[in-house]
Amino acid sequence: MKVLKHLFDKNRIWAASQIKNDADFFKKLALQQKPEYLWIGCSDSRVPATQIVDLAPGEIFVHRNVANLVVKNDLNALSVIQFAVEALKVKHIIICGHYGCGGVKTVLENKRLGLIDNWLSNIHKIKEKYESELSKINDPELKLKKLCELNVIEQVENVCNTEFVQNAWRNNQNLSVHGWIYDIGDGLLQDLDVCITEPEELNNQTKKALRGIFTN
Repeated sequence: MKVLKHLFDKNRIWAASQIKNDADFFKKLALQQKPEYLWIGCSDSRVPATQIVDLAPGEIFVHRNVANLVVKNDLNALSVIQFAVEALKVKHIIICGHYGCGGVKTVLENKRLGLIDNWLSNIHKIKEKYESELSKINDPELKLKKLCELNVIEQVENVCNTEFVQNAWRNNQNLSVHGWIYDIGDGLLQDLDVCITEPEELNNQTKKALRGIFTN
């Protein structure tokens, strides 16, 4: 008996349904992947990238980690970005956070969990950076929402400042970086109004997005 047999059963049903809709689906999929999108999202099991935007296998390249972070010493995330930009030639990088993020909430509540605290220290820096604005918010849920949004904006900046994205823009490669957030409560995405298509846009676009966060 296979371990987790029900998952193997579901896999066979899913594969059969794909073939029913398109007999050559897996043959075409196996030849190459040519996604236009790189999705950098949270590992939260309730935020599955392809299902949220209703895309099929092969249409989106995905990297997920706790709290959708992109930091300069994370070789995993940086390798994904490099491969997506230089090899796959994606046209869009989407950083997608979500409301109620457990990693962000842990930082906001100053909890200590152990090893993961090292990773979450990156969000502590964001919290400290915007402490004066966040301290004016009395509603804990609203404060969490705002910090989740701020985290996305900061990661957009981090992605834009990677050498791979900078090189792509210098070489006139068609590449945009987007900041989105997902609401698990209603299943809807929200554009945080930050879309960077060239280095010169970064400063103004992020300032505009930050104004939007603290005025809405």
